[in-house]
Amino acid sequence: MSRWIKWGLPLLLLLLLMLAGMFYLNHEPAVFDVNENARASLQAEQKMVTGFTTGATMLKVGDILLNKRGGYLSNDKLPPWVFLDNVPSWEFGVLTQMRDMARSMRNDISRSQTQSTEDKDLAVLDAQLHFDHASWVLPRTEKEYQKALDGMQRYLLRLADPQQQNAQFFARADNLRDWLSYVEKRLGSVSQRLSASVGQQRVNTDLSGDPNATQSTTAAADISVKTSWFEIDDVFYESRGTTWALIHFMKAMEVDFFEVLKKKNAVTSFRQIIRELEATQTPLSSPMVLNGSPFGLFSNHSLVMANYISRANAAIIDLRILLEQG
Repeated sequence: MSRWIKWGLPLLLLLLLMLAGMFYLNHEPAVFDVNENARASLQAEQKMVTGFTTGATMLKVGDILLNKRGGYLSNDKLPPWVFLDNVPSWEFGVLTQMRDMARSMRNDISRSQTQSTEDKDLAVLDAQLHFDHASWVLPRTEKEYQKALDGMQRYLLRLADPQQQNAQFFARADNLRDWLSYVEKRLGSVSQRLSASVGQQRVNTDLSGDPNATQSTTAAADISVKTSWFEIDDVFYESRGTTWALIHFMKAMEVDFFEVLKKKNAVTSFRQIIRELEATQTPLSSPMVLNGSPFGLFSNHSLVMANYISRANAAIIDLRILLEQG
């Protein structure tokens, strides 16, 4: 009995502390107001300019990614952090949207034409965000991502300085359309992976629409698709991170591209997309991600998430077609 008290009780207390720590760190940050954040980011004598809201939002999203409760967890190798796979999946979803935004700003939004030079600080932002998201040491991921945010900060300072005309943000319909093409592909992939939580038999449509299309290797006419049971919660939380970041970027882009959207009579459509994405952030009342059958007794959280994302993605496709029209 004394031996159990000597060794068992401390181990039990350690286990309880670890569980409490895991519960505390398993946290998704709340949505913030992009307009308030942009105003708070303005320094003395700076004025709000086109693109500032989007840039300030990128900085804030990156800051939350690195400095939220528990910090950045994707590269942690020690307990209890190593047992928290939901938050790293959420982080990867956020990071994917940051990478797409950085690539769009570097290649399109900050450049007047294809032959113009790229912004040096946005080049740093884009390159550093593509560093390995799970590197523990030599170098640590947080250090490389902070370099990316430092580049974003330098660009934002030049953007808001009327004396610096080499930093630009071109709010044109084609630039918004090109960024939405990134979003469309990401949401389409996430939606498919979420839907595959129950397993599906799909008709192979890889070459449909083009009678002359070919592919590298042949594939079956019917394809069986199913997300592994061990990956269902990872995909779910990755989609939560993806949509969390996208909500902020969409709201910021609405501010900076407002005149473009207004001219296309697309402001309402844009806001409806945001509304669909906001529904994905409803708190999960279940202690775990349930994977019931589509019409079974238990709910399937992945299918519910896929529904909201698919509706938002369909609206984005319609919006891109509208932006392509003169």
